Amino acid sequence: MLLTRRRNIAFTAQDTGTVHNYYERLVAEAIVKLDPRANTDYDFMDDVSCVALNHLPPRYIRHDVDMSFYLSPIELDEINKKVNKAVKNAITFVKKREQDKKDLLDDEGGLEH
Repeated sequence: MLLTRRRNIAFTAQDTGTVHNYYERLVAEAIVKLDPRANTDYDFMDDVSCVALNHLPPRYIRHDVDMSFYLSPIELDEINKKVNKAVKNAITFVKKREQDKKDLLDDEGGLEH
């Protein structure tokens, strides 16, 4: 009966408020730990977060404690290593892109005759 009965339920964004990617908090904490600039430059923080998160597998959960409960200490250690590597690479990538953009603007400014 449950399988044949249609349920008329409308979901809103508010209904999924507790669902999140487990890596988001870990990435944010790692960024702040590895580069103090993230405390004051929110664009930098967002850019590094996006790059790092795109190099990690999504792990959607409702409660962080769920992951801590289901993962072994070895798995948690592996996750932290992956997060730190992704964040370090993301910081390097974002800073290089910023420098490349600055160099391009400097070169364009020097081309005026």
